[in-house]
Amino acid sequence: MPASAATRPATLIASLWPARRETALLRAAVLVLTGSALLALSAHVQVPFWPVKLSMQSFVVLAIGLAYGSRLAGATILAYLAEGAFGLPVFQGGAGLAYMAGPTAGYLLGFLLAAPAMGALMERGGTDSHPRTLAAILLGEALIYAPGIAWLAVLFGTGKALAYGLLPFLPAEGAKMLLAAMLMPRVRRWVR
Repeated sequence: MPASAATRPATLIASLWPARRETALLRAAVLVLTGSALLALSAHVQVPFWPVKLSMQSFVVLAIGLAYGSRLAGATILAYLAEGAFGLPVFQGGAGLAYMAGPTAGYLLGFLLAAPAMGALMERGGTDSHPRTLAAILLGEALIYAPGIAWLAVLFGTGKALAYGLLPFLPAEGAKMLLAAMLMPRVRRWVR
């Protein structure tokens, strides 16, 4: 007998590790630490790309949102940012508050906007089909890149912000978006 929409887990992680009152804190801690570790690892796994470094961070940010849901994804990104603020080597090219205020500051803010937004869309069924998934991922990418480009524009001007902070990444981001759009409806059906 199929589960009703009200009883189905809303996220991948809820289907794999359902929340229980007695283990809620342990579950949240394990998932947040695992997610922040994956995000840190993704910062250091770099794909050969020119003229800028390319990592899998944006993909992992969106995947955390889609897998964890809004609250847990937000907590995971906050933990990741706190780890970097305290000097842990979780970012692509540095650590500490000074690094966080540099050129990548806008993208880091974008991570904090995108992951919970993706989680909220997943919880509300916004990834049930390929077109809806692609639209959700486009929104997530926009939430990462808009503050990133805006901050670079403040620091270096709009032309350089677009030339170095957006245009070089478009082909790779497009490939990552297509990969996620192809995978998410299958994951969503599996969760159900």
